[in-house]
Amino acid sequence: MGPLAGAALLGFLLWILVLRSFTGRRFAPALGATGAALPLLGVLGWSTRALADAFPVAGPAALAGDLALLFAAALAPLVAGAVAGAWSGGRRSPHRVAYAYVVPAMAGMGALVLVPFGLGVLLAFTRHHAGTFTWVGLDNFIDILSGGGQPLWAPLSFYFTLVVTLVWTGLNVALHVAIGLGLALLLRAPDLRFKGLYRVLLIVPWAVPNYITALIWKGMFNKQYGLINEVLGHLGVEPVGWFSSFWTAFAANLTTNTWLGFPFMMVVALGALQSIPADLEEAAEVDGASRWARFRHITLPLLKPALFPAVILGSIWTFNMFNIIYLVSGGQPEGATDILITEAYRWAFEQDRHGYAAAYSVLIFFILLAWSLLTQRATRAAEEAHG
Repeated sequence: MGPLAGAALLGFLLWILVLRSFTGRRFAPALGATGAALPLLGVLGWSTRALADAFPVAGPAALAGDLALLFAAALAPLVAGAVAGAWSGGRRSPHRVAYAYVVPAMAGMGALVLVPFGLGVLLAFTRHHAGTFTWVGLDNFIDILSGGGQPLWAPLSFYFTLVVTLVWTGLNVALHVAIGLGLALLLRAPDLRFKGLYRVLLIVPWAVPNYITALIWKGMFNKQYGLINEVLGHLGVEPVGWFSSFWTAFAANLTTNTWLGFPFMMVVALGALQSIPADLEEAAEVDGASRWARFRHITLPLLKPALFPAVILGSIWTFNMFNIIYLVSGGQPEGATDILITEAYRWAFEQDRHGYAAAYSVLIFFILLAWSLLTQRATRAAEEAHG
């Protein structure tokens, strides 16, 4: 670790020296790229050593090609930046000081996010057995996507869990938006008293850590001692075993996450509603437009620029909402209410198939990436339509 740490420190010092002394010279971008590359090479060199030790069966030789591709992908932007800067004659960048402030954060992100992500991707191409990792290529992905020898739509397969995850995400986001927007419209009423108190009380579910809320709702859904069954008993309804069937367990998860998620949408919608000029709705009311017509043709279109990013963010949060599934239903009955992220956790830490779980995680990443790109395009189209 000594030479690698020294290389990293030397890289940062060289990068700072280039910023302070050599900016404006033709070779400065190349020096800056080299200085930025040294810390990255230090981290990747340490990762290479760790990988070589972790893959005794495959051996370093089997990993050489993949690690070379990883190095090339990591260093390509630096080389491109150096070439582009040298081609432009090394002109002084107006953002030089901003880059100096950003670099420490980017270094931390690289060490804490990018490097673990790269190692996780490599892990997806391995198989773990008896403390040994073996390189298996695409076998984990093929096994997941082919159903592992079972029918593709069999319960607890990848596709069944994917459908459960999509239904879970869609219902949650729909309820979050509907309840949050409805409450925001109520809190917007000019003649409503105690608005401040209502806002504080409605934000409390969002302010409480979600694992605490999950454990509270799990106790409320308890068949023997839970508050919900106690209330149903007073109404003449037999106690319900909430976690004994798929739909009741799914409803328990859905109720808990709806309670957690609607305050965020309410805050976003309320802020956007307050930015809408009151003159527009007053003019429409004078023209004879009904309340529903004013909401549909004036309020809702003006809310879309604020709601679209909130919906995208909320859907990604809900898609990966591990705590609620794991702490409320625990995947019961027999893992049927698990979503992709909890399924990946079980493969890693209950079945000891870390490579298989890493492949699950890579598939989750690409699903969310595709969703983000699609929604980003839809958001851009909506902004252009109403811009």
